[in-house]
Amino acid sequence: MRRSHVTTVSLLVALALAACTNAKDVLEPSAITPPAASGQTAPAAQGSAAATAPATSATAPANTTAGAPVTAAAPLTSAQSAAILSKTRLQIAPIVGASVEAATPLTAELQARAKQRGITLAGSQDQAATHVLKGYFSAISEGKDTTVIYVWDVYDPAGNRLHRINGQMKAPSVNSGGGGGTDSWKAVSSATMQAIADQTIDQFAAFLGGKAG
Repeated sequence: MRRSHVTTVSLLVALALAACTNAKDVLEPSAITPPAASGQTAPAAQGSAAATAPATSATAPANTTAGAPVTAAAPLTSAQSAAILSKTRLQIAPIVGASVEAATPLTAELQARAKQRGITLAGSQDQAATHVLKGYFSAISEGKDTTVIYVWDVYDPAGNRLHRINGQMKAPSVNSGGGGGTDSWKAVSSATMQAIADQTIDQFAAFLGGKAG
């Protein structure tokens, strides 16, 4: 009987210790921290979103109100543009940087394109010129391609710069030679210079129309 009682008591003590061990594992702080942390951060994130949402919606009317008074200028009619161009007397200054061979087709096309757009070209001694166009050019050859870089400054008769036109045009060279300096200009075709002239006059005409508007 005593042995049975002792055995029974030992089993009860073992079960009690096992129960205490399991309870300790369940109540370990590390076991409950993640759920508690996630439960606290979720309301904070929702509160932040709720706080920022009104601010965004509140600023939208302000931007709309600020932009409301801005109105775009009415585009010129073809008749108005033609009238402005017809009153323009453009004087083209000597080209800087380009060879004579490259400048010749450029100048000829500038004259032809200006006539097409209704712009009168003024001579170098014409005191009635309304605008002066000064061009600066450079040519760079890389392999079989040549890039022409150009800058045009538009001045009034008093010498004040009014506008700048710049760009570059890349085209296949007319020969297999490369190099820099004068050799690069030998590789530039007349068609390339004529295309630059067309773009220049078109941009100059657009500048006149935009200025008037």
